[in-house]
This record gives sequence, C-alpha cells and structure tokens, in this order.
Amino acid sequence: MIENLHQVGGSQKRLKQAQALLWKGQVEATIALFTDCQGKQAQNFCYYLDKHRDAFGGLRLRIINYEYHQAEEICSIGSGAVESAVKQVDRRTKISGAQWKRENVPQVLAHRCAYLNALLSL
Repeated sequence: MIENLHQVGGSQKRLKQAQALLWKGQVEATIALFTDCQGKQAQNFCYYLDKHRDAFGGLRLRIINYEYHQAEEICSIGSGAVESAVKQVDRRTKISGAQWKRENVPQVLAHRCAYLNALLSL
C-alpha cells in the first residue's frame, strides 16, 4: 500500500500525512487528503483505498490499523505478516454457502479460530 502511496507524487507533506493516517487505519481521512488532486495516480490510489477498506460488510479488516496492533502487541506489525493473518481470517469466514450478519462476525471468527486451533471441545 505504501508503495502505491509514493507513486502518487506531489507534496511530500501530504504524503507523510497520508502515511501517518494509514498507519492508524484512517482510510476516509487519507482519501480526503487527495480529493482535490486531479492526477491519475492520486485517483487510482483513492480507488485502491476505497476498494480495500471494507471486508465482511463494512468491517475494516483489509487496511490494518498498525498503530493499534503494535500498541497491543497482538502480532508482528510487518505488513506481510499482518496481511497474511487477515487473509487467513478472511478464508475462515468464507465457508461455502454461509452468510453472516455484521454483528455476528466477531463471534463466528472466535468460534472458527478456536475450532481450527483445536481449542474447542466437542
């Protein structure tokens, strides 16, 4: 994602602001920084952010709040490790034929992860 940001070009101040906002998972504020930009790279970057910000009916799981993960010592904050973990969670909820209500996704994930990690006694 950051490599896409640096392709936007333009003001270094704006790029640093965008990077700081993305570190915190603040997608809307990042997009707002580029609303007045007419360049194709800026428009493509905003499209990329918009496309990847939501998963599971609006839960923000695709663009990670790295600051939170680092503060909570949840896992490695390297983007590769975090994004890999997100993809694994994504696969665990996409069971063939299943549909989830937004408010039930955290409980479904907890049960599914417990099952897959052999922590659920049947």
